[in-house]
Amino acid sequence: MGGAGPGRGSGAGLALGRSDTPVQEVPRVHLDLYTEEQDAEVDRLIALGAVRVDWELYPDDPDFVVLADTEGNRFCVIDTTHG
Repeated sequence: MGGAGPGRGSGAGLALGRSDTPVQEVPRVHLDLYTEEQDAEVDRLIALGAVRVDWELYPDDPDFVVLADTEGNRFCVIDTTHG
């Protein structure tokens, strides 16, 4: 069956659906990944095929890095230790 349905346990469920619409440059909804090891997680994701996004909307001292998956979908890696 290989993960075709929701898992068992407490908490909210999450499903990701496929779409044939073009990728948005600044998407209204995106995935945020939270980690205490931001640099290591960004390196791991890049090794898996993600790329850094040259995003002009970064604040002066961001707690996040914008990446894109292999299809261009953007997501953020957020540093939970950032002050």
